[in-house]
Amino acid sequence: MAHDYSENILVQESAGNLLHDELGWDVVFAYNQEVLGLNGTLGRTSYRDIILTRDFEKALRKLNPWITDSQVTEAMMKFMAYSETDSLLQINEDKFKMIREGIDVTDVRPGKSASTIKARIIDFDNPANNHFLAVKEMKIHGALY
Repeated sequence: MAHDYSENILVQESAGNLLHDELGWDVVFAYNQEVLGLNGTLGRTSYRDIILTRDFEKALRKLNPWITDSQVTEAMMKFMAYSETDSLLQINEDKFKMIREGIDVTDVRPGKSASTIKARIIDFDNPANNHFLAVKEMKIHGALY
């Protein structure tokens, strides 16, 4: 009976069902069930990975058909980078700006000087172009634990 009123039933399961049934999201329960590896559950190779790079790269390639392999790498590195001197608030603001406006990547064309171009990771104009995924209880190992 105590399990009938657990956080998993009242919050996680209800929210997951809403996202899946009403909005069409994919929902994954990862805790102690995730298979690590590039072809694993979430494409993570380690519990230290916090960005789902497999889905991130798919979004970059789908929403930016012009993007090259080096630009994909550049975008991913820029998104994952942060300064240790920045506050958590500043880091979150920087990431939110990249999500909202796109990530600057270098555009090099023959006979022209290098410029920057925005690589989108979310299509705000056509939400159906996006893959929405909710992960319940994703295990993350950090420096402290």
